[in-house]
Amino acid sequence: MTHPESPHQSNHQSNHQTVLVTGATGSVGRQIVAELLRRGHTVRALTRNPATAEFPDGVEVVRGDLTDPASLVPALEGVSGVHLITFGGALFAPLETGGEIVGLARKAGVRRITVLHGGGPSPLEDAVRASEVAWTVVMPVEFMSNALEWAESIRSDNEVQEPFVGRLSAMVHETDIGAVTAVALTEDGHGGKDYLITGPQALTVQDKVNILAAARGREIGLVELSEEQARERWEASGHPQDVIDFLIMVYRDTPPEGKTVLNTVEQVTGRPARTFAEWAQEHADAFCA
Repeated sequence: MTHPESPHQSNHQSNHQTVLVTGATGSVGRQIVAELLRRGHTVRALTRNPATAEFPDGVEVVRGDLTDPASLVPALEGVSGVHLITFGGALFAPLETGGEIVGLARKAGVRRITVLHGGGPSPLEDAVRASEVAWTVVMPVEFMSNALEWAESIRSDNEVQEPFVGRLSAMVHETDIGAVTAVALTEDGHGGKDYLITGPQALTVQDKVNILAAARGREIGLVELSEEQARERWEASGHPQDVIDFLIMVYRDTPPEGKTVLNTVEQVTGRPARTFAEWAQEHADAFCA
């Protein structure tokens, strides 16, 4: 896995560029759109349903479907960079159309492609890596926004219930994922790299609960569930068994990459990664009754 090897050196491309963002309605996609706009680029947001998509002023919303590569041809016209996701269609099925999408991108003159790593094997990601276009794979660890799963129980019971509360997570702010991706889409020097993106701290569940309590100005209790209790709760919520097994595995013994702090954000963007305390302040209202 390749990481930045030297402190950030500004290589900002002052020229205006047009970038196509797929998955633009997702939590990461929206952040990429916002960062590209902030940097003064033209953003083309791909969605299957333009009528229902809501984006900031200035975003060009185009219809297209990654499972139907031919539908992307108009959207790719005049584009210098493309951000791709690895799934499409029903039930987040892995996309099998990567080769066709990459071929169309090359034909359209696309110079840079970023891919949001989906956590498992991906035919699309494989196709991008094998291409001659300058590619960057963006690999964020746990999103800070996952804490919103606690909002309802905090509002109603002032309490969080979780298993393995001593586990560490170097969770990352979604804005930082967007910022790193936007740089890779519009600046040279990021081709052929995997960017593992973390926040600036590795926090336990208790750390996160304490930070949320401080942000909303009221204490929050933490109840540790046994593994059996966690399984029962997730089953009652309708989680498939393979998902439950995966959650137990990563919560019981978080992989090193999920709890090891890296300075990728600062090296790529030139500014420090945002803290969970900043995220908590931004979203404090979600945890207040």
